[in-house]
Amino acid sequence: MTIAAPSEHPPPIPHYVPAPEAQEQLDYADLAIIDLAQMATPAGKAALAIQVRDAMREQGFFYVINHGYTSEQTERMFDVADVPFAGVGDEEKQKYAGKMLQTGSYQGYKLRQYWHIDKGVHDQVENYNLNRDVTKKEHPEAVRPLLPEIREFSKQNHLNVLHPILRLLAVGMELPEDTFTDIHGYNAVGESYTRFMKYYPRSEEEEQKTGQVWLKGHTDFGSITILYSQPVAALQILSPDGKWRWIRHIPNALVINAGDALEYLSGGFYRGTIHRVVQPPPSQRGYTRLGVFYFAMPDDNVKLVPFRSPVNPVWVDRKFSDEDAPTMEVHRKGRTAAYGKTVLKKVDGAATAGEGFGVEEEVINGVVIKHYT
Repeated sequence: MTIAAPSEHPPPIPHYVPAPEAQEQLDYADLAIIDLAQMATPAGKAALAIQVRDAMREQGFFYVINHGYTSEQTERMFDVADVPFAGVGDEEKQKYAGKMLQTGSYQGYKLRQYWHIDKGVHDQVENYNLNRDVTKKEHPEAVRPLLPEIREFSKQNHLNVLHPILRLLAVGMELPEDTFTDIHGYNAVGESYTRFMKYYPRSEEEEQKTGQVWLKGHTDFGSITILYSQPVAALQILSPDGKWRWIRHIPNALVINAGDALEYLSGGFYRGTIHRVVQPPPSQRGYTRLGVFYFAMPDDNVKLVPFRSPVNPVWVDRKFSDEDAPTMEVHRKGRTAAYGKTVLKKVDGAATAGEGFGVEEEVINGVVIKHYT
């Protein structure tokens, strides 16, 4: 498949109108705001490296501004993101459904009711996933004219957002600047991908059964997750004090968090951050929640062993020895195939996540993976 360059006059598509912002006074997490424009000077870059290091170690989440996309470009990407859902019928969606269990890849649709949440309740989330190489799979008819834009969106995120953040994280560990970018090649074999994700409202009965949790607390399995901020309040992070706090919407900002692969590669210096999705506050119920993501992962052949850093303490709770460390390909396939499909074992979560939290576990490729309720 040959993909043309993006046109100066992109194809017309319906405009997605997001929900109004939440009216409630919510307990928002106090996150750092990283201005990538400061990368332009050596002094600015040095200051940012400290900010990013501290934000990732203390909260595991931060915002990014001046990332290279204008508000109009971001708005257009939300219009594009809605097309695989509003512009494709159920029969065609089935044709392009992903085979997560068989392939360990999310490419294609993850349709509703696929993930088990709790007490027999399954999810009301659809997502459509495109590898940064958009030619790897065929796509629904309505999506095909948009592939040049989606490809450029992936490239923008990989080279102009992911790579600068990885350089700052490496400097924060006193490692050579390209330590992490060298194993996140844009043209390498790997599964970094753009995800469009749409949450649909659930019944009151389902909300009661799950305690209003739409996706249990978890860590992402890649290295860095890039989320384009949107107004529906639903994302929460587990703060260092053991409390769930909401993520505030900042127009045209990115929300960045670390995943397990970065934890493994950094020897626990940066941790995969626990987060969940819950029912929005009353003022936003009844609206859909459209998400635009870029999930970054190391190249498939990278073995997830820690880089030795002069500032990194001994990784006392490391998940595996160097000899047993999986490659990124093995890690992502195991996590993708298992998520929402395995029976989880309940354990005492008080010591891990604070009183009143439940913790469930599964073992994937010999590694204990935790989920938080």
